Amino acid sequence: MKDIMNLTKKIAFGVSVGFFTNFAFGQTLQEGINSADSHKYAQARQVFTDMVAKSATAENYFYLGNSYLTQFEPNFDKAQENFNKGIAADKKSYLNKIGLASVKLGKGDKSAIGEIQSIVKDSREKDAEVLYRAAEAITMFGGAANADLAIDYLNKAVERSAKNGTPAHYYYTLGDAYRLKLTNSPQVAGSAMTAYEKALPTARNKASVFTRIGTLWMQAQQWQSAKENIDKAIAADATYAPAYKAKAAYDIRYQKNALATQDLINYAKYADEDPDTQLEISKLFFTNEDYGNSKIYLDKVFDKVEDPIKYKLRAYLLYADGDYAAAKTSMDMFLSKAEKSRVLTADQGLQGLIAAGLAEKETDAVKKAALKLESQQKIAIAKAAKDETMKWDEELIKIKGGGAVNQASVDAGTTNPQIEALKKQVAAKPQDTDALFKLANAYQEAKNWNGAIHSWQKMSGLLPDWAPAYYSQGYSYQQAGQNELAKVAYEKYITKVKPADMEANKETLSYAYFAVAYLVKDTDEAKAKDYVSKSVQLNPNYTDAVKLNNELNK
Repeated sequence: MKDIMNLTKKIAFGVSVGFFTNFAFGQTLQEGINSADSHKYAQARQVFTDMVAKSATAENYFYLGNSYLTQFEPNFDKAQENFNKGIAADKKSYLNKIGLASVKLGKGDKSAIGEIQSIVKDSREKDAEVLYRAAEAITMFGGAANADLAIDYLNKAVERSAKNGTPAHYYYTLGDAYRLKLTNSPQVAGSAMTAYEKALPTARNKASVFTRIGTLWMQAQQWQSAKENIDKAIAADATYAPAYKAKAAYDIRYQKNALATQDLINYAKYADEDPDTQLEISKLFFTNEDYGNSKIYLDKVFDKVEDPIKYKLRAYLLYADGDYAAAKTSMDMFLSKAEKSRVLTADQGLQGLIAAGLAEKETDAVKKAALKLESQQKIAIAKAAKDETMKWDEELIKIKGGGAVNQASVDAGTTNPQIEALKKQVAAKPQDTDALFKLANAYQEAKNWNGAIHSWQKMSGLLPDWAPAYYSQGYSYQQAGQNELAKVAYEKYITKVKPADMEANKETLSYAYFAVAYLVKDTDEAKAKDYVSKSVQLNPNYTDAVKLNNELNK
């Protein structure tokens, strides 16, 4: 490079203007990168859109196009549109060529890996950003089989960028690439951790790195270290949305559903209003079995998002509400619009459950038999794949018992001023377990068994380890005449009572064991004998249990 002191004043001035222009560009680009990393995708796209408006360069079109790939559910059409504009601006643009190959790879065309390698080779591996973006594409869409290639490109990108200072996102993407290897190897995990730690000194937002370290510890099932780093992330930036998403995953793991709901509320608060982000929030609430909030967020953006996954999510919610015909319509819409690679075994299981639900109400014998066969075949696929998205057998029991209890069936039952007042309290504060407990009991007193079941289900969703909610579900199901579901709930109660609480719960446990024994005495005599014996052991003065025990052991 020429000595800048030997340049004329005019040229030197031009260089300085270029330096500050590039510095401003770098700052703006980094703002967009940071916004996307913070799950503020609408904000990121606005930054990149403004960059294109100011200067319609190939690079700016690439960054705008790439923002459509890094969002939760990629918008391949929008990404490709901008990459093509980038190529039109500069037909040699390596970045936009990588972008177009990324679209192919994201759609499942593995030949795009070879295209990316050819583009990198043509660039002579001189440009750190080309190497980084190639690795980023492979990390996003290439799968575990191509992790080593992404790692190789990222290490080269780090090396090429060292002179001017390696951006933090190069390092944390390197950590992500190591994790892509899907191995329990301590060496691989250690390499990922080292990459994250190298990102810390230069990261503009330390929360980004601490969150990644926390989720890495979660992957290793080192839960205490995971929690410590997620807490560090929130302490570093209490508005960093992904930290709350990670915390929700931690709380769901420990069945702290009420805390997970609050985490998701915070996540929704700090992520932006981008429809695709709101759709992701709806999916997260669904995962936490918070169907009410899931529906609220889905309805809010349903007409604003193009991603066909919205139809699948609505199908799950409609199924949960017992509307099998509408659930089938939504699921069929998803299947007709989605790439085949996005159809999961769980989706076939759901189709099977929907078919089972439709079969229950079908009056035509031929159609009924066809639906039952479809149900068996599709649920078998999900079970063979050991898919645990839903409790397939338990769901079938619900369907045979008349389907899921929904708000409409609750509202059709008995009510009174006390119930209506408590309903308002719970609606205003869904996490208020005290109000929910009172509402469930009020429904029981009014013999609105669907209301009681619905409320106790919400209670066990918020407090999954609180055993009494399951006993009360069992009692309410039994009173409603749904004996199979009553048996399932009683057995959950039995498994949820902790050893330390056995003595205090002896009497209720005795009732639960007796109830199961009574419900299975005609279908599973061995189990009935075992359970009634346990009932008598816990409470020798329980007359009904003693009587049944004597009858079964004549």
